[in-house]
This record gives sequence, structure tokens and C-alpha cells, in this order.
Amino acid sequence: MKEYQLELVSHHLCPYVQRSVITLLEKNIEHQRVYIDLSDKPQWFLSMSPTGKVPVLKVDSIHVLFESAVICEFLDELTPGSLHSEDLIIKAKHRAWIEFGSQILNKIGAIYNAHDENTLRSECQNIREKFAWIEKEITLPFFAGENFNMVDAVFGPIYRYFDTMENYLPLPIFGGLEKVQQWRLNLSQRPSVISAVSKDYPQLLEEFIIHRQSCLSRRMIESIERIL
Repeated sequence: MKEYQLELVSHHLCPYVQRSVITLLEKNIEHQRVYIDLSDKPQWFLSMSPTGKVPVLKVDSIHVLFESAVICEFLDELTPGSLHSEDLIIKAKHRAWIEFGSQILNKIGAIYNAHDENTLRSECQNIREKFAWIEKEITLPFFAGENFNMVDAVFGPIYRYFDTMENYLPLPIFGGLEKVQQWRLNLSQRPSVISAVSKDYPQLLEEFIIHRQSCLSRRMIESIERIL
């Protein structure tokens, strides 16, 4: 197996970065990480990223890979073993659920950007309905049983959002979804998922949401003020 020098250009809150880091850690791949400020992107980053988004993976300081799905596939194929099933149909189904996870991330953005209570409640209901679909598919302890796979790498960062947000939401996203709740717990205890973010991630995410000046922002501020 050829060894590459890998550098992952990252941002502390990006869930797509997290899924790449989880893949790196699950496959025991040596790498370096460099973090940038997405509100003030350095020119060297803009000159290498066609989308202007993270993650970007630099390979041997020559090649540049962008888009997390591509990066994760490259990393999975780089080392022995796979985070995908060998069964082609199951692999295709899992890739569909990975795309479903990306759609959920868009819905999470709609939650923390909602400007009024009605919109916030509607977006929470929409995302709850998506997790109800997932409830039907899970085979615990992970998405597809005993083996951690690429779907798990995608959903670990998704569930992490709710560790910060759920106490401020107008309805319980996971209420009654027992397998979803257990899967969430199991992922939260996985070393690769834990190590995909810095220890100050919850504080950084809370600050990020508060600065959105959204309905959820106001709910968070009111709750903090009541405590103080």
C-alpha cells in the first residue's frame, strides 16, 4: 500500500469535515489537520478549492480533493478493509442513506435559521419525519448491525447538533424513535466520533447559533438569561 502525506483543510463546526475525520480515524490513517476561518478564507485556500468549501484534502502537497463524499471514498479505498458492505445492493442502499443524511443537514440549517416560531416548529416536524424513516432501517448497535460503516460516519456529526440544540426546540425530535435514540447514543460513545471535534465544540456551536439572530437564537438567549 502506497503511503501518502495527507492534510485535511477543516473548520471546527463543519459536519462534512467531521465525517472525513471519522473516516480517517476509523481507517487509522495518519494525517494533519489545518483549520481555517470560513468568514475570512485565506487566499491559499481559495486558490485550491473550486467550491470555496471545506473539507479539502491535500495529497502529497500536489493533489487536491474536494467534496466530503469523494474524500471519504478515497480514504476508504486507500487502506485495507472497507466501511462499505461488500454486497453491491446493500452498498448502494447505504450510499442512498448517506445522501439522505446530507438532506438532513440542510434541514438542520433550516432549524437554526428559522425566523419565527411557526417556521421553527414546522422545520422540526419535517426533520422528525425524516428520522422516522431512519427508524425503520436501523439494525443496532450501529446502522447496519455490529460493524461501524460509512452511514455511521455521516450520522455521528448529525446527532451531535442535537446535543446542543434539542433542549431549546419546541418539540422532541426523537421522541418514540427508540432505535434512533439508541443508535445516537452508541455513536456518541464511538472514539472516532468523539475525536472528530475539539472539546470546545458545544460552546462554538452555541455561539454560532446565537449569532444567527433566528427564533432558535432567541430561545437559547432567553434560556441562558433565566439561568443567570
